[in-house]
Amino acid sequence: MATEIQGYYDDGTVVVSFDADHIDTTVTNCGSVVEWWLRETYRLHGRGGHIAGLDVEWRPARVPGPVPPVAVLQICVDHRCLVFQILHADYVPNALSGFLADRRFTFVGVGIGDDVAKLRAGYGLWVANAVDLRALAADTLGRPDLRRAGLPALVWVVMGLQMEKPHHVRVSAWDAPTLSGDQLKYACADAFASFEVGRRLYDGDY
Repeated sequence: MATEIQGYYDDGTVVVSFDADHIDTTVTNCGSVVEWWLRETYRLHGRGGHIAGLDVEWRPARVPGPVPPVAVLQICVDHRCLVFQILHADYVPNALSGFLADRRFTFVGVGIGDDVAKLRAGYGLWVANAVDLRALAADTLGRPDLRRAGLPALVWVVMGLQMEKPHHVRVSAWDAPTLSGDQLKYACADAFASFEVGRRLYDGDY
């Protein structure tokens, strides 16, 4: 299954396909755009009890030392995805901190504990309600082996799709001022797949 860029809206939103799904993807390094995206998310899903896929990419460690800071933060709620180039942001809005701390949303991802720790260490962002998809899948499906699974394996088990995760994109320069098309597709696919796997597991749709 290939992830493709299908087109662009006049406001710059990128439409990315993930199999039959189309995700409206906002790519930005502007705090004001993040605030707009979050306002729309609350308008659409503000009653809470909703799933949000969460993932991060970090800049390559070119020299030995501490773990490099997060370069890109991805959040996906339903078919809307935010790809925030947080390393190059003009500012990190308080609204983002409030959203991540909002327990009405459940943030899901593979290895999300590490991502949460990086966000807190690098930017002081606290994710209040984070669930690792590996443990969720293992407990929901009664398959302990899934506690060691990666996202493509979970996508296959839960969604029945073969997910591509090119290695050269995963280790690419996520601290670049402008993301490539391949990076954008990769970032969006990770966040949407995390959301969709989480949604299906919670809804019993697998």
